Amino acid sequence: MAADPDAEPGAEAGEQAAAEPKPAEQETADSAEGTDTVKRRKRSFWRDFAVIVVAALALTILLKAFIVQVFSIPSGSMENTLLPGDRILVSKVVYDFRPIARGDIVVFSGDGSWDPPTRPPGNWFLRIWSDAVNLVGIAGPDTDYVKRVIGVPGDHVVCCNSKGQVTVNGVALSESSYIFPGAAPSNQTFDITVPAGRLWVMGDNRGDSDDSRFRQNDPGNGTIPENEVVGRAFLIIWPFSRVSDLPIPNTFEQPAFSAAAAVAAAPPVTVAGGAALAGATVLTWRRRRLRNLGSGKPDAGEPDTGEPATGEPDTGKSGPG
Repeated sequence: MAADPDAEPGAEAGEQAAAEPKPAEQETADSAEGTDTVKRRKRSFWRDFAVIVVAALALTILLKAFIVQVFSIPSGSMENTLLPGDRILVSKVVYDFRPIARGDIVVFSGDGSWDPPTRPPGNWFLRIWSDAVNLVGIAGPDTDYVKRVIGVPGDHVVCCNSKGQVTVNGVALSESSYIFPGAAPSNQTFDITVPAGRLWVMGDNRGDSDDSRFRQNDPGNGTIPENEVVGRAFLIIWPFSRVSDLPIPNTFEQPAFSAAAAVAAAPPVTVAGGAALAGATVLTWRRRRLRNLGSGKPDAGEPDTGEPATGEPDTGKSGPG
């Protein structure tokens, strides 16, 4: 637009100055915009934080419920394998792929077996709180135990042989690699055949462990139900200085265990069939020997003299079969 030639020069400059924002107004607008940006960032941060917390809790609950759970060791009953304050990882899925084995360290619930059934808190808030902390793994029931499996269903577990060793199906256990240094395998005698569906368990600190040996007057004669096993402890994760795995000791891998298990697992018809075969072999040998003697033929392993048996003529016919 062309400038008005009749207008005064200062008037145009004044209009331009009026159109431009004043420094104070510009500063106020910038400040308001910056405040809005900060508020949006704070809201975004708290929203993201809430999402992360909820996702972490959901993942923890899923892991604890189906896959793996962290347990704290409260006492010295498993020393020196596990020390008070250790944190262990317990697999809940391993026994979906293999049976519980001798030498496994297991966590199990004693609720209703070693301990009387627990009653939930009477206060509804305490009940919800207890369920919540158990669910996310902050705390666990006071009826959970950690022990080592010594006998599985069908095993004959005895203490002790002439050398003071615990035996399983007549096989002596060499336990010096895992029981508390200097401790005897057991000062408590026992002789039990583990019932079906149950386990005989003992602590590695034999002098300071409340285990199957001292529960023999309980239902199951001290054994625990297999279905109360939470899972197998396989890793120490805390403290960092003690991080290590928890393998099955070599003494439980003795070939004699495999042989005993094979005999125990053999169906009765197989064992009976083997005995019948052996008996038939002996009977056949005796009948052949008697027939040879009757016909004047030498028995296996005896020289052929070419003469008939004493007292009977050689008729050239075989004796009665």
